[in-house]
Amino acid sequence: MAATKALDALYHVEPPAVTKKLREMFYMAFYVTDHTTHFYALGGPDFVVGPEAPAAERNILGVIHKVGVDIGKQVIDTRIRNHHVIKVVGGRGVHPVAGLPGGWSKAITEEERAEFAEICQKNVDFALFSLKVFDDIVLANQEYVDLILADTFSHQTYYMGTVDENNHINFYDGKIRVTDPEGNEFAKYDARDYADHIAERVEPWSYLKFPYLKNVGWNGFTDGMDSGVYCATPLSRLNASDGMATPKAQEAFEKFYETLGSKKVNGRYEPVHKRLATHWARLVELLYAAERMQELVNDPEITDPNVRPIVTSTPTEGVGSVEAPRGTLTHHYWTDENGLLTKVNMIVGTT
Repeated sequence: MAATKALDALYHVEPPAVTKKLREMFYMAFYVTDHTTHFYALGGPDFVVGPEAPAAERNILGVIHKVGVDIGKQVIDTRIRNHHVIKVVGGRGVHPVAGLPGGWSKAITEEERAEFAEICQKNVDFALFSLKVFDDIVLANQEYVDLILADTFSHQTYYMGTVDENNHINFYDGKIRVTDPEGNEFAKYDARDYADHIAERVEPWSYLKFPYLKNVGWNGFTDGMDSGVYCATPLSRLNASDGMATPKAQEAFEKFYETLGSKKVNGRYEPVHKRLATHWARLVELLYAAERMQELVNDPEITDPNVRPIVTSTPTEGVGSVEAPRGTLTHHYWTDENGLLTKVNMIVGTT
């Protein structure tokens, strides 16, 4: 999706409203599958099965053993139905191919929209159910809560995430916002201006690039206001925003901060610096993605067939950005007059 948005800019074409809505709806289906997988198969088992359980049991099978086979079926069903949406709308289930400069290769029919609407309701129900699982198993266990709140897993950094005009989280589009360790807005910029705010460095012991905030500077891997290190994760997105853009997710957002002891300062919550809270933040985002997908599927414009404008301009240079599940993702492409890539840069959330 970041690549597709980079092509929009590269070919100097603004996608029609229906194309943006269709892309975002499709992208929310992907988010539901990703966050479901991450919680139930990757990060969540440490909590659900328990940090004291043997490592060999802290996996999806251990989760099913603890909370029941029916939940395992729900997890699998959630992935299946949303991968179905991805395949129908995106052309194939893995590495979809429908993105075009300024457009999308396929509109959806009313029949497909009606089918997706049923899927959306199941997604919302599943997200609410997953938050209740976290509530019943993790938050009801003081030992787990103490683990989340322990200083052992705490880092006071800057936080990055994409927000809409109300400073609410948006995964597909908006401005990139950075807040400081105290929760104050440090920067807000369009993706195309990322190089004014983000610098990159390398270390001799790793092939990874290390992005940092240019206007703070690199002071090594340290915490605090004077460190240019920033975080880009589900927790980071919550900390960088003023709230969620859908009602049930906003309720979950408020519970998240109230439970973890954050106070409101100037109308927004103080940031949570506890890294293990990322797993809870991911479930709040799961609910947002499910609700947002439902909003878009029920938008009367979503079946408009005019999803692919004709591109006539010569490509030059373009930047595209989205919130990948693991963090803010930026693609920057340069091409010759034939559209052949001459240079590429990426700022990847995982780094």
